Amino acid sequence: MTGSAERVKSTSPTKTRAKGSIGIYYIESRNKRHHGKPDKCYYIAYRDATKKLKWEKIGWGSEGYSREMAANIRAERVRASRHGEVLPKKRKTVTLGQVWKKYDEWLDTSKKKPVDDRSRWRMHLEKKFAGVPLARITPMDLENLKTQLLKQEKAPATVKHILVLVRQLFNKAIAWEMWAGDNPIKRVKLPQLNNRRERFLTHEEAHLLLKELEKTSVQWRDIALVSLSCGLRAGEIFQLRWGHVDFNNDLVLVADSKSTIRKVPMTSMLKEALLERGPSEPGELIFKDQSGGMIKKVPNSFFSTINRFGWNEGIEDRRQKVTFHTLRHTYASWLAIQGTSILTIKELMGHKTLAMTERYSHLIPDVKQSAVQKMEEAFLRADR
Repeated sequence: MTGSAERVKSTSPTKTRAKGSIGIYYIESRNKRHHGKPDKCYYIAYRDATKKLKWEKIGWGSEGYSREMAANIRAERVRASRHGEVLPKKRKTVTLGQVWKKYDEWLDTSKKKPVDDRSRWRMHLEKKFAGVPLARITPMDLENLKTQLLKQEKAPATVKHILVLVRQLFNKAIAWEMWAGDNPIKRVKLPQLNNRRERFLTHEEAHLLLKELEKTSVQWRDIALVSLSCGLRAGEIFQLRWGHVDFNNDLVLVADSKSTIRKVPMTSMLKEALLERGPSEPGELIFKDQSGGMIKKVPNSFFSTINRFGWNEGIEDRRQKVTFHTLRHTYASWLAIQGTSILTIKELMGHKTLAMTERYSHLIPDVKQSAVQKMEEAFLRADR
């Protein structure tokens, strides 16, 4: 670990000067390998305030140390020596479990769902890494962890979340000055995810769903209609107030962020349904839970309705299952099928990037041939 200077005896292994560097040396291990090559341990040499030559061991490449890091540390030592500053005390060995302890305290005030990280730590990381010093956790250790989790048939998304937690722990250790090395997760390729939802409802299925929902809850029929007619997410619908509905211009106003509002045209069917519910005071919620407050989640009765149709029976792929979010996906799919441009769909859906919308491009009819044909016809008419 980086720390106060230590005198290296003449009997120590021969050091090689790092090419193109001043005062940076290394020795190569005869046994340890790092990235397919002999592991290197870096040292720095400099003169202290009394002009006495000092040697300091920085650390091994497999521990996250590099020539660049050694150069930065040496620069700090030289600067401190020149200006009479006190060199930092040698850091104590810090384990991932010690970082987690501080991270666990930080979670409650910094994350919406701290229970998720705590579950990942307890189930997948604590037993294996809690007592391991940060310097000894290598990219290969994390690659092995990834392989083991995938062999256990953990979903790629789950494996990614676990590795991201490791990345966060190292990043926080660096930010909290508990660790001066690199983050080993940088050299680990995270699992590729394919969360693109594919299932969308036909027009007939949508009508069936609305009629079935109406039998048990007119409110949930209307909530489903908002998603099918405007492409709103469940959370966006739950937050809708009467002031967000412009009946004069047939628009629903959705707050994408604190500073941006997207305006979504309202269908006549949705307008009629909302007029039957209200309108009321601008600040009043359009849809409420049983206590009159904001709805927090989609109820089990919605999923029971889906199950009665058997749409998810025998389906394991979550992308093919019908959920409430399927209604928003259906809205975008219907727009694409009728030839709506990708840019228009992007604006209506409130996507931050065009890449998020391009998943619908395969549904848009290929109009290139007809467009070129029309251009040619106009050109030929001008020659008559």
